[in-house]
Amino acid sequence: MKTRLQTQYEEVIAPALLKEFGYKNKMEIPKLDKIVLNMGVGEATEDRKAIEGAMKDMEAIAGQKPVITHSRKSIASFKLRENMAIGCKVTLRGAKMYEFLDRLITMALPRVRDFRGVSNKSFDGHGNYALGLKEQIVFLEINYDAIDKVRGMDIVIGTTAKTDAEAKALLAGFGMPFMK
Repeated sequence: MKTRLQTQYEEVIAPALLKEFGYKNKMEIPKLDKIVLNMGVGEATEDRKAIEGAMKDMEAIAGQKPVITHSRKSIASFKLRENMAIGCKVTLRGAKMYEFLDRLITMALPRVRDFRGVSNKSFDGHGNYALGLKEQIVFLEINYDAIDKVRGMDIVIGTTAKTDAEAKALLAGFGMPFMK
């Protein structure tokens, strides 16, 4: 079953991008590739149970079990040892990716305090977009009373676009609220 944004992409966004950028082949039209959610848990160096709360929140937000990320090398000033659990991440593809993007744009971003839109400058030059949230409680799936600590998260939206202009047009078609 197709999600609302998948249908919107096929019927509205893809034809508009084809017309705007003048692609010769419909396979050249940029599309979403994946969405990666990452939550760093700095306090996991002192408290090993802190990572469990982050994983529970991430699973509720993404609808998919997260993978624990480990440190690559030891850093004494951070009290960090090699291969220590320091965060969790989830990679979303397919229907779950479109479902998450829909919830992010329509429900979570408008709940961010003093929200004026997402930055136009967060593209990486290859058509991928990154944004950070200061609180995971903007998602409706998170019960405010049940969380152990307010944590931020990084969201990276990977596209097949070759340039930032193409990626911005794609995300704007989905309704991403860019700053004016």
